[in-house]
Amino acid sequence: MKILVPIKRVPDPQTNIAVKPDGSGIVTDNVKFVINPFCEIALEEALRVKEQQGGAEVVLVSIGPKVTQEQLRTGLAMGADRAMLVVAEEELDPATAATVLKKIVEAESPDLVLAGKQSIDDDANQVGQILASSLDWPQATFASKVEFSADKKEVTVTREVDGGLEQVAFALPGIVTTDLRLNEPRYASLPGIMKARKKELKEVPLADYGVAGAAKVKTHKMAPPPKRSAGRKVETVQELVGLLHTEAKLI
Repeated sequence: MKILVPIKRVPDPQTNIAVKPDGSGIVTDNVKFVINPFCEIALEEALRVKEQQGGAEVVLVSIGPKVTQEQLRTGLAMGADRAMLVVAEEELDPATAATVLKKIVEAESPDLVLAGKQSIDDDANQVGQILASSLDWPQATFASKVEFSADKKEVTVTREVDGGLEQVAFALPGIVTTDLRLNEPRYASLPGIMKARKKELKEVPLADYGVAGAAKVKTHKMAPPPKRSAGRKVETVQELVGLLHTEAKLI
């Protein structure tokens, strides 16, 4: 089995983010970048499948600037077999990213694409769905459990939905996007870090996929969220209900 895991380079969730004065983006000075947490969960699941089944190959792919090598090396140190970086200095929208991934999938012919359900920088939650649609592959989003049939030709996915849990089963190849409760990603071990230095990390220019400058969505301006106003104390429940009705307009 071959599993393709797309990952994205994002600011560390624990980092304090500041918006540039002109609103053109975030201040990246002294900001630590990491693998997107949902992508890391997808990678962990791929590695567990590899360990359980034996003989599986886990291939990482990312689209971003050259410094994304750091996140790919981290993924290789965790246990992935090889990696590919599509070098793109400009930010791509979900549709364009999915177009690139489609061409990579067609070239690699994986049995399964395991991806994070969304990235924490733009929270678009679109790439997996667009990729599945463009490939005409079955998909299961928001996975909290992934199980394979005995012959490894079918996968059953437990999904987290508004009403509870839902199970979806389909024949491979297919696409699964991962939710938070699927697993707890491992740390890269020292031997894994040493081995990662010798693993293949291929770089391909974005122009090779014919999508340069083809973004359909562009961010015009960013702004920090407004500061929260101070709270108010009330003496009675009746006063609280009155304020919710007259001021907050919630009831």
